[in-house]
Amino acid sequence: MTAPIAHGGGISEAAARFGGAPEDWLDLSTGINPCPVALPEIDPRVWHRLPDGHLEQAARAAASRYYRTSNLPPLPVPGTQAAIQLLPRVAGPAGRAAILAPTYGEYARVLEAGGMVVDLVETVEDLAAAPFAVVVNPNNPTGRLFQPEQILALAEAMALRGGLLVVDEAFGDLYPAASVAPHVADHDNLIVFRSFGKFFGLAGLRLGFVVATASVMGCLREWLGPWAVSGPALALSARLMGADTEEVAKRIWGRKAGLDAVLAGAGLEVVGGTGLFALVEHERAHALHEGLCRARILTRKFDYNPHWLRLGLSADEHGDLRLAEALQGAGV
Repeated sequence: MTAPIAHGGGISEAAARFGGAPEDWLDLSTGINPCPVALPEIDPRVWHRLPDGHLEQAARAAASRYYRTSNLPPLPVPGTQAAIQLLPRVAGPAGRAAILAPTYGEYARVLEAGGMVVDLVETVEDLAAAPFAVVVNPNNPTGRLFQPEQILALAEAMALRGGLLVVDEAFGDLYPAASVAPHVADHDNLIVFRSFGKFFGLAGLRLGFVVATASVMGCLREWLGPWAVSGPALALSARLMGADTEEVAKRIWGRKAGLDAVLAGAGLEVVGGTGLFALVEHERAHALHEGLCRARILTRKFDYNPHWLRLGLSADEHGDLRLAEALQGAGV
């Protein structure tokens, strides 16, 4: 069994080590919108009943419009991590997978745990000959972004050899023009994962969507079993994805500008990121991480690159100021 990965969001563990109550901490360790959208009212019966078919239909219809998938309604799943766990079954007898790295570590962990040989590669061209490949776009944690024509060319090259391509667009809401979800209907070897909670600030719902051929989505539905997604998650997503999200995006970019200003003021080198986080490079990144922890601020460090530190967004200017003061106190 491969070792579990330490992800962001471990406030309880950090508080147990460095002190303070979890609510005292400023969590900058995740790439989640810190200003969650207001929850619309939903029928109280949704909380009482098992998820009904009409709820899923409404959520899939809203997701289809939101992700522009035409006549291919995305499949709701209980978080994209749940779909990642099923990838060895999706890959079938492929036996080998290539992942564009460095990236979200769960892909390699899950595929290796499923008995596959995993190659971590650095260029898109290195993926073309693989029977099964994964690209995170935009990437976590570097923010590397490919345009649709690059991804679709890769899918077509892989299709010539019978290969399957998974594209994780968990951070894609702020980059709609880069999404290949609208093109899945024309590429039957393409599978796209989308996250709901990051952009809307509702990660606790544990909701994601998969865009793939009907046969792939049918297999995922069967493997996940009945009632995989809660009724409230389906109802809320249908309402929120059907609303105007321009203000949500504008607020996120405003918060990102605040983070960028703090990092620039501290003299930190930003080497990547997306609208929801920044990646900085620092020769003593792990020491900086611990210094911020002593100020009750949690960031994301990386075992595979001791010079990287990822910082998410504060909810307001007070959080920006707190980070700026902590960075000054940490001797940056």
